[in-house]
Amino acid sequence: MLSRFLFVTLLLMSASMTFAESRIALVVHGGAGVSREELSPENEAASRKALEESLQHGYEILKAGGSSLDAVSAAIVVLEDSPLFNAGRGAVLTAAGTVELDASIMDGATLKAGAAAGVQGVRNPIHLARAIMDKSPHVMLTGPGAEAFAHEQKLRFEPAEYFILPERVEQLKKAKAAALKQASGGRIPTMFKVGTVGAVALDKQGHLAAGTSTGGMTNKRAGRVGDSPVIGAGTYAEDQVVAVSCTGHGEFFIRAAVAYDVAARMKYQSVTVDAATREIIKVKLPKLGGEGGLIALDSKGEVSTPFNTPGMFHGSIGTDGTVHIAIFEE
Repeated sequence: MLSRFLFVTLLLMSASMTFAESRIALVVHGGAGVSREELSPENEAASRKALEESLQHGYEILKAGGSSLDAVSAAIVVLEDSPLFNAGRGAVLTAAGTVELDASIMDGATLKAGAAAGVQGVRNPIHLARAIMDKSPHVMLTGPGAEAFAHEQKLRFEPAEYFILPERVEQLKKAKAAALKQASGGRIPTMFKVGTVGAVALDKQGHLAAGTSTGGMTNKRAGRVGDSPVIGAGTYAEDQVVAVSCTGHGEFFIRAAVAYDVAARMKYQSVTVDAATREIIKVKLPKLGGEGGLIALDSKGEVSTPFNTPGMFHGSIGTDGTVHIAIFEE
């Protein structure tokens, strides 16, 4: 009788492990706020290609049994190195014409997290966030202190001209003009207020992770920090619940604690990931005046990618290796 009980127990454990290992998934985003009018066919094709490359880089890690943290980092690095998105090399400019970068990462298994804010010159801020989590007793470092730590960790730096792209200089001019118009009663277009990259992943061990990286808002005041490096606002991950990465007007995402709110609704209201995220993005944020979106992945591999702007660059890849990429409601 005992041996039969052990056999059934082992069989159930094996089935459970097999199920967990079959649910690997990765979701990425390249920022919300894009409209059909401003996206040329060439830029759309290039953006879709970059999102696919990001997904493939992260997916190979998951497929080989690697961690969700490593997959998130690898996926985000691809987007940080691309000039197409508002992070790393493609980051927008501050009012002073400089680039200030923010990033964060969180481990759903341990609830450990790392974040960097207002850094300059660091090629891949997501690596800095990961180093802060793994190799320091802190969660967030900012400005010169974060940069000094990056040097200590021998992370790669680039000169200012690597980050300051001609199209971003032109965008800053337009944003300044829009700001003057707003002072006269006009409205700043969404494209100047939003834009970020991020990734969420579920690995073979059932662990969740999330990461986010951004250049912030075009024409932002130097020293401004949005939601992307704020754990619980722009990034959150908790095993058995959900991993979330946000993109949008950061001030509103901070006030609403958006990333953690997704997890809280799922835990305490027992709602699905899609129900939780859509209520926040489609109802709660608009009431506050907030624009943006998010990507979320639960412990079963279910994906939700709501946004309340004209479009959001996003894509996902699951166990079958099929890549799904979308920008607008499709």
